Amino acid sequence: MEVVGLLLAAGAGERFGGPKALARDGDGTSWLLRSVQALRGCAEIVVVLGAEAQRAAALLPMSVSRIHADNWEEGMGASLRAGLTALAMTDHDVALVSLVDLPDVDAGVVGRLLDAATGRDDLARAAYDGVPGHPVLIGRDHWAGVVESATGDRGARDYLAAHDTRLVECGDLATGADVDRR
Repeated sequence: MEVVGLLLAAGAGERFGGPKALARDGDGTSWLLRSVQALRGCAEIVVVLGAEAQRAAALLPMSVSRIHADNWEEGMGASLRAGLTALAMTDHDVALVSLVDLPDVDAGVVGRLLDAATGRDDLARAAYDGVPGHPVLIGRDHWAGVVESATGDRGARDYLAAHDTRLVECGDLATGADVDRR
């Protein structure tokens, strides 16, 4: 079973004050590179870019694939659609979808989800003290349905709510909190 890491990093970060793919911590740590590093346990890593795509792409190692979401302004749904549509051309069985603005989601969380992956019909997501969050495992059998339902900033939320989605508790590893404001 091949799990591909799909990192959504296309947004303009309007509430944040700029693209989160270009953000850095106070110590200079790149959010984009930290998020890529967290996905290293995946068979391949694909990053979806949009706002400031050229600047963000320049930060990525050559081993990381890049996809440009042409309509990234529409929100996370557009990035997710672009990523899963591109992955449909590959042999991967499962996508582990993560976001660039999850500072404490690391390789430990990703590893726990990878251990929970079951195959092409998989739907699972990290939970933090029982609250569903990211990353999310989406088996190939669900990609077309997610692409069809992903709109605005809701991503796969509606699809996951309408289907049996396993929760993988990760609250002992991280908070899973995303950062929307500086």
